[in-house]
Amino acid sequence: GLVGSEMCIRDRYGVLCPFGIDIPKGGKTMADNKIISIPDGKICDYVDGKFRNDTPEEYVRQTIEKRLINEHKYGASQIKIEYTLQLGSRKPRADIVIFKKDCTEQKQENVYIIIECKKETVDARNAKDGVEQLKSYMSACPNCEWGMWTNGKQKEVFKKYVNDQGQIDFMDYNDIPSADGNLDDINRPKRTSLKNAYDDNLLFVFKTCHNHIHVNDGLQKQPAFFELLKVIFCKIEDERNIPNPLEFYTTSEERSNPDGQLTVKKRISKIFERVKKKHGKIFDSNDEIKLAPRSLAYIVSELQKYSLLNTNIDIKGKAYEEIVGANLRGDRGEFFTPRNVMKMTVEMVNPKVDEKVLDSSCGTGGFLVTAMTHVIAQLEAEFSEQIGLPQKDWDYDTKKLFQEKISDMAAHNYFGFDINPDLVKATKMNMVMNNDGSGNILQTNSLLPPHEWTDEFRTKLAEALGVEKSSIRNHKTLEFFDVIVTNPPFGSKIPVKDKNVLEQFELAHIWECDKKTNVWTMSDRLQSSVPPEILFIERCTQLLTPGGRMGIVLPDSILGSPGLGYIREWLIHNHRIVASIDLHADTFQPRNGTQTSVLFLQKKTQEQKDKEEKSGSMADYNIFMAMVEKIGHDKRGTPIFKRDKEGNEILIPEKNNVYVLDETSAGDRTVAHERKTKIEDDQTPDVPEIFAQWKKQEGLSW
Repeated sequence: GLVGSEMCIRDRYGVLCPFGIDIPKGGKTMADNKIISIPDGKICDYVDGKFRNDTPEEYVRQTIEKRLINEHKYGASQIKIEYTLQLGSRKPRADIVIFKKDCTEQKQENVYIIIECKKETVDARNAKDGVEQLKSYMSACPNCEWGMWTNGKQKEVFKKYVNDQGQIDFMDYNDIPSADGNLDDINRPKRTSLKNAYDDNLLFVFKTCHNHIHVNDGLQKQPAFFELLKVIFCKIEDERNIPNPLEFYTTSEERSNPDGQLTVKKRISKIFERVKKKHGKIFDSNDEIKLAPRSLAYIVSELQKYSLLNTNIDIKGKAYEEIVGANLRGDRGEFFTPRNVMKMTVEMVNPKVDEKVLDSSCGTGGFLVTAMTHVIAQLEAEFSEQIGLPQKDWDYDTKKLFQEKISDMAAHNYFGFDINPDLVKATKMNMVMNNDGSGNILQTNSLLPPHEWTDEFRTKLAEALGVEKSSIRNHKTLEFFDVIVTNPPFGSKIPVKDKNVLEQFELAHIWECDKKTNVWTMSDRLQSSVPPEILFIERCTQLLTPGGRMGIVLPDSILGSPGLGYIREWLIHNHRIVASIDLHADTFQPRNGTQTSVLFLQKKTQEQKDKEEKSGSMADYNIFMAMVEKIGHDKRGTPIFKRDKEGNEILIPEKNNVYVLDETSAGDRTVAHERKTKIEDDQTPDVPEIFAQWKKQEGLSW
């Protein structure tokens, strides 16, 4: 049937064919539409399409295979999986072997590269499955020049050569060569040769680097993470330093000797001096990279081939937020929002180019980056129309002008607050890595009365908003933001008890319910303690401009618990309730099983409230409601993929796929796909589309 935008049918040879390609004579009709499904416990190999057991070792191999095809540009026909070698009387199988493009016979003596993939628990020094096994395989293949050993956390690359004594020896290298065989780019990449990371590869690299620092420099996880951040900052600064040649590199020779490692440290430290000047709000002037020269050289060699600026934002975001979450998750109810939920929320709230956007509990900055990405797409469309050229045809000056527009927009329109200084730092980094918008990420306890906010915070906020500092006086003078997207910390373990804080909020008072009319009335008395998420709802409303809108993640108890009816009464009085999206119970798993919803609210103007007060009745309107029953992962956080009626996982062709035409001996033509992929069973992408249609019917213009 219909899978995404691809319609497929299976011909009589059992291969999947898209419409638009001639089907061999005798092929099936549209009525027989089918898609390939994967048996349970199996995965479809990225290169040869065979079903293999879904194991930790296989995950590592599939990640490497995607890199070989998408980054190194090897053709699938050059790569062989589970290739049998002859070692004396033994016949071991190499995980991956690669032959040169012009190789006519794919025999053992013509193997060019051998790659061994192990699960994370296998160490490189392991006698049986470590690098020595790889070296024995390389030695048994006379023309094999390159080898790579990886377990997903460590990576070792070797170039085989014959030393002065006529013996086979191995030199450490940064990486295996790409299909064009150019070794210069391995040692010192040029701007034109930088690669965009693909799928999970950037996460793979970040984890490898972080693990290397943690193990080799003896740093705890959190300091190790911040040292990695410094190096990533240097990488981005070097990429931005156009048109000068790249300085963020280490040659294989430098990496393999102490003197060379010191040279690398000196080179990267010079870049870090520029970083500190540019990002004084993130790094102190006396800050330095504390990594040992050997570790730094290793990390540079892992990162140098990628373009962090141009890699797809989703890939960068996933890699970055996952490693931040693993190292900086605090004990203040911080559970970072899954990317699919952030994307759904932002698309539904639909921020515009000239609107001010805030996340009042910004965590790692995921909501802000998602919102900014959403708006940049609008900005790009406008910009392309103005100059009459699509982005791919822009010259260097146009790109620079567009980047300046983005930086200007980030400086004036994007704001993030968080109480955790480490997360503030991490959010700034996330914004810099994605869109250069780190200026207005500020550390504060945003629930405090504004007169108790630090002078530095109020000064920076007033400056960025273009208002007088003295105008930020109390909770009634905070209406600055057009759009708020946020997931506030929630939980009864972290209640707010400070009277000074509580008295700013109507929702912190004791409310009484008239049993006959079921109407709630606010009393003068304060509650002794209030969970933070309740106060955050009201603080976000105080921060919104009249008519402004927000998407906020909240525990379901607020929307359904009988004892919290006063919150719902207050919400209806102060907002138009636009939508409520009920999220699956596993949304925040594996770390949090709280049942949550995303509530979409539009703040009423004083005029609207006065009109309703006068008439004694509230405006009647419809509310959009949806239940997300499939979130794309299970309670352990493992991805769940779409399945057919028999319960097998479904495979569909990848976008921009290559079709291979072939002929049988009888002369019939066949069609096969190079690669197919699974689709996550996730309903969040469907909700904004349906919501947009509903919004039109309701006459909501935003």
